[in-house]
Amino acid sequence: MLRLEPRPQPSRAWSACSPLLALAVTVVLGVILFVALGKDPVRGLSVFFWEPVKNAYALSELMVKATPLLIVALGLAVCFRSNVWNIGAEGQFVIGAVAGGGVALLATPGTGAWIVVPILMAGILGGMLWAGIVALLRDRFNANEILVSLMLVYVAVQLLYFLVYGPWKDPMGYNFPQTKTFEAATRIPRLMQGSRVSIGLLLALLGAGVLWVFLFRTRAGFAQQVGGLAPAAARYAGFSSRRALWTALLISGGAAGLAGALEVAGPIGQLTPYVPAGYGFAAIIVAFVGRLHPVGMVFSAILMSMFYIGGELAQSRLGLPKSLTGVFQGLLLFTLLACDTLIAYRVRWSRKAGL
Repeated sequence: MLRLEPRPQPSRAWSACSPLLALAVTVVLGVILFVALGKDPVRGLSVFFWEPVKNAYALSELMVKATPLLIVALGLAVCFRSNVWNIGAEGQFVIGAVAGGGVALLATPGTGAWIVVPILMAGILGGMLWAGIVALLRDRFNANEILVSLMLVYVAVQLLYFLVYGPWKDPMGYNFPQTKTFEAATRIPRLMQGSRVSIGLLLALLGAGVLWVFLFRTRAGFAQQVGGLAPAAARYAGFSSRRALWTALLISGGAAGLAGALEVAGPIGQLTPYVPAGYGFAAIIVAFVGRLHPVGMVFSAILMSMFYIGGELAQSRLGLPKSLTGVFQGLLLFTLLACDTLIAYRVRWSRKAGL
């Protein structure tokens, strides 16, 4: 029989290989799923893993999807490495979009491109404010940050709905719940002509580099992680666990808010009820598949964006529900959790039960 035997110490090799094994298992389960749905599994897998990368335009759309996922995941990595469980990045993303969109609505046809900076700053501050509520309740009242941050997602969504159905609704929009289209000056600059990829991609990659330096090459990054993981040891070393809490949530909220502002002032171009696209929740998977490491999260963000695009294509080309995106995301997360068992345990073959 097979049994699990504890390793003397965690395996670094399996820590790196576990996400790859999880992806392979996810692909196998995907084949079974397509067969069960009566679809050609080869065509189904090609929709998810080939169509998003087959040409330059597809790659550009892949980067558009990967940008907000990576930015949000980078902020979440700071939280999770600090043992702060911010599950409400989706709400911070929405508030960042609302704050950035509010500034964009102030623009007139004569406004210059300088307004892009206030839009992004408003998004960052909006996300930090929303995450700051979580930090305040955890700091002052010891409220559980998982529940508080998650519940605030629904408050943020309802606030967005109130604005687009109410005071910010476009009077010339044929009664659709949306704001007017933002002025051209508010649009996030694009990297190349004919592509929707914006400077947000550069900000995401720059953020990955800054996070790597912060976490692994600075005393502040070391203090941040110790303050969250071992408060008693942090106090002994002179580090503040309270500061670690506030820093983690404010960085995470600011990153999610920045992603929200980039999204509404970039690909969307207005506020609509469809701003909450699930990026804040999907970024949790991106963070863990990427091992909370900036480089790993770059690749996992690309993989997760393939699932988003694949789900949209599966809906239009295969007649499958768009919710298939969430199915693949969930499969990847649960297979990763299962494969992570091999980091602390090894599989042994025993000829006799109990040996």
